[in-house]
Amino acid sequence: MEALVLVLLGMIVIAVATAIAPRINIAGPLILVLVGIGVGLLPFVTVPEIDPEWILVGVLPPLLYSAAVALPAIEFRRDFGPIAGLSFLLVIVSSIVLAIFFVMVIPGINPAIAVALGAILSPTDAVATSIVKRLGVSRRVVTMLEGESLLNDATALVLLRTMIAAAALALGTSSTGDDSELGVGFLPAFVWGVLVAVVVGGIVGYLHLRLRALIGHSAATTAVGFTVPFIAYIPTEQLGGSGLVAAVVAGIVTGQGAARWFTPDQRMSDEHNWRTIELVLEGAVFLVMGLELKEIVEGNLEDHDGIGTGLGIAIGALALILIVRGAYVAVLVWAQSRRARGRQRQRLEELSERIDDVAAGRVQPPEGGGRGRRARRERRRERRVGDEAHKQRRIDSMRGRISRALSDLNYYEASPLGWKHGVIIVWAGMRGVVTLAAAQTLPRDETPDRELLIFIAFAVAVGSLMLQGFTLPWVVKILRLGGSSAESLDRAEQSALDDELREAAAAALASEKLRRRDGTPFPDEMLELVGARMLEPPDDETSTKAQDALELRLALIEAMRMRLTAVSSGGAYSTAALRHALAELDADQLSLELRLGDDD
Repeated sequence: MEALVLVLLGMIVIAVATAIAPRINIAGPLILVLVGIGVGLLPFVTVPEIDPEWILVGVLPPLLYSAAVALPAIEFRRDFGPIAGLSFLLVIVSSIVLAIFFVMVIPGINPAIAVALGAILSPTDAVATSIVKRLGVSRRVVTMLEGESLLNDATALVLLRTMIAAAALALGTSSTGDDSELGVGFLPAFVWGVLVAVVVGGIVGYLHLRLRALIGHSAATTAVGFTVPFIAYIPTEQLGGSGLVAAVVAGIVTGQGAARWFTPDQRMSDEHNWRTIELVLEGAVFLVMGLELKEIVEGNLEDHDGIGTGLGIAIGALALILIVRGAYVAVLVWAQSRRARGRQRQRLEELSERIDDVAAGRVQPPEGGGRGRRARRERRRERRVGDEAHKQRRIDSMRGRISRALSDLNYYEASPLGWKHGVIIVWAGMRGVVTLAAAQTLPRDETPDRELLIFIAFAVAVGSLMLQGFTLPWVVKILRLGGSSAESLDRAEQSALDDELREAAAAALASEKLRRRDGTPFPDEMLELVGARMLEPPDDETSTKAQDALELRLALIEAMRMRLTAVSSGGAYSTAALRHALAELDADQLSLELRLGDDD
């Protein structure tokens, strides 16, 4: 009963903190950390010990899955190179630099454990980056931070496991019974972990889409959706892969396939349900961070004669993290600015012209010659019909790739990375729940100063959240990032997409191939009405004609959704614009289906 009361109180606190955060201009997670610290320091409050496996297995997979479903995949693909560098190379460099620092300041620490602690402190946190989403900074920066926080956990956790295994092997305390597994290097383990995660996560995500399309029932499919991150996580971990990356991959596959495979009510239900789950799990994580402060501090007071040593090391580690991150991001921004966008555009345009010339030359009529020669040419042409169709598909594919590459260049030119964006990328790289949970997985036998190391990780995570989290809005304000120009550009893009969808509706009307849901054609007088997304049946029409008008609107919405799916792969529109248009179509369809149900 006490546990149930605590859970209920925690959920109320999370809801209240989320509601008041915008009014006092403080991020909700920071409020929850402060509340947790305050409650944990009360003398009559006893905080139960929380197994870190509950965080790694029970909390992180659904959180990362939910974030991956909402990840803007088009922008993620465009900046995958920088994101991969932040997720892999920066974690490795940070871990090594921090390990050197820990070896210098912590007497007798095992070098492998020092690298492991560096890996614990290196990844940014997907939960912590939720703070930056509310500040209105560049969407490109937000996408890079989200992508980094979703992927760098794999690098850190694989490196952590490898170093713990190396420490156990050096001390002869391995409990696995297979020393060959302990000797596996980091790079092969990382490649295998990511490969398994991508395969399993992709399969699980695809099967999830197909299963939910077959089930159809909204509540039942929602229940199935809740299991997906765990179904992706568990077998991947059993195969030696990164379960968290598998959950991310399953989320990306689900997010990209939802427009095609899910019904409007399934999409809307998923959005609201996962938003609620995110809110509760994120809030619980930050509350736990605050509640655990008292116990961790008391453990260091007993075993290390105070917390001064741990705080000093934590401050130095956090400073090193920011310095290394700042140096890496500076190189990243410089490299992005040095890319020859103009030459790339020129080469792409020249290639497009050559493809047009080839296509035009291929369809030219044959030149003169005798009747027999012309007949032979015709027969050869008939035999080459399949080859010509194949060539046409290749030309169309190349044109699509060139168009997508030109759209990418437009994106880079419209959202350049400057030094101000680099400052935000550095300062928004906060540590959080992954750091805390991973620190508590340090083995007791191979880690003599385990309490000290956990305290260092806790101090770095909380200090990062407090220092960077509280000052980030001020930094954004000082740098004057974001503004009305970006908003007007979004409105222009949305207007252009709306025009394209209306053209799709008009083309569907002109084709006269629209059908009711039962497959029967519409009356000719209905097709003469001007089709649009907000077409309303006339008030003076009979019930049958009114129903036909509603059915016609549903058919037009389906035509517009098909066009929306077609343009989604071209890169001409941002993920935000595409999702906004899809949400409008879904809302219109649900309203129409409700009215048709009332008529029935």
